[in-house]
Amino acid sequence: MSASQTSDVPTLLVKIFGKDRPGITAGLFDTLAAYSVDVVDIEQVVTRGRIVLCALVTKPASGGEGELRATVHSWADSLKLQAEILSGTGDNRPRGSGRSHVTVLGHPLTAESTAAIASRITATGGNIDRIFRLAKYPVTAVEFAVSGVETEPLRTELATASSHIGVDVAVVSAGLHRRAQRLVVMDVDSTLIQDEVIELFAAHAGCEAEVAEVTERAMRGELDFEQSLHARVQLLAGLDASVVDKVRSEVRLTPGARTLIRTLKQLGYQVGVVSGGFTQVTDDLQERLGLDFASANTLEIVDGRLTGRVTGEIVDRAGKARLLRRFAAEAGVPLAQTVAIGDGANDLDMLNAAGLGVAFNAKPVVREAAHTAVNVPFLDAVLYLLGVTREEVEAAGLT
Repeated sequence: MSASQTSDVPTLLVKIFGKDRPGITAGLFDTLAAYSVDVVDIEQVVTRGRIVLCALVTKPASGGEGELRATVHSWADSLKLQAEILSGTGDNRPRGSGRSHVTVLGHPLTAESTAAIASRITATGGNIDRIFRLAKYPVTAVEFAVSGVETEPLRTELATASSHIGVDVAVVSAGLHRRAQRLVVMDVDSTLIQDEVIELFAAHAGCEAEVAEVTERAMRGELDFEQSLHARVQLLAGLDASVVDKVRSEVRLTPGARTLIRTLKQLGYQVGVVSGGFTQVTDDLQERLGLDFASANTLEIVDGRLTGRVTGEIVDRAGKARLLRRFAAEAGVPLAQTVAIGDGANDLDMLNAAGLGVAFNAKPVVREAAHTAVNVPFLDAVLYLLGVTREEVEAAGLT
């Protein structure tokens, strides 16, 4: 029966709630089947062992409603459940135009922050149609299905609110594109890995403090990246090339990085990295993690030693955005279907070019400019922004 066919049909909303156990859903519909009603809608939620089951059905033939009500109440009483039956007409009211998924990450997620987010959604003219928990650990992640307001103004409102409330909020438009093949491109240093690769090299050269200071200034956007890159690499001149293997062994993946990549690959996504670091490390990461794309700067090595120079095209702020577009074209994925993840100022062009730009434990200037921010130390939390639940990841054995 179509929506137009049910718009004026008398209906009954049957609500059952109480302690969950196997067979409740089957039992309710077995009971209703005796009255030859049609099912218009069903919703069921189980929270901490308590079930709320709602069935919207057409009213039975003349004279049968009273008997149906009595039979349903009797069945519910026999299982120590409560029943409520409400008369009405037709189906749910149509959802408003403009539909979005709002994902909220809290560590923890408090009642106060949830109230604040819900209030901001209402203030934009949006309506919360459904709420669903995506994960309960290592963070609490919930998704709100919102209608009645366009995605961009909702995203702007909630981005401002989240920075004050202390939760991470992502807003993406609803639709089939959310299930389409995607490309995810990540920064490497302090995103895919916990380290700054040039600082690992610098530690072997005895100039870690000098390099770290220049790196920090560059990531804050205070220095031109290319100039800072040349200045830092010059400090590495003379290092034996064997240091490359040592640095590779010292690299530490960010918690959740393997889970994120394995899950994305199983979903059919393509995954790449772009880095202001060095191919001597990203090539190794590409092989180990099964990445589809990888690009970075290359340290020049002559006669078994680092020369203090880089070769080839520089991967800087503009270069990262350019590579995102190149990877998307090679993958056959529209730019609107790309996700970019990064933490520094040199990631901003890439984050803004992507369909969804995620600032991961980023500097303030990056958090303010990106589509959304994730401020928990688990990279796989990005999965929740894509609508993937923790249970789905665990069921696939990907943790």
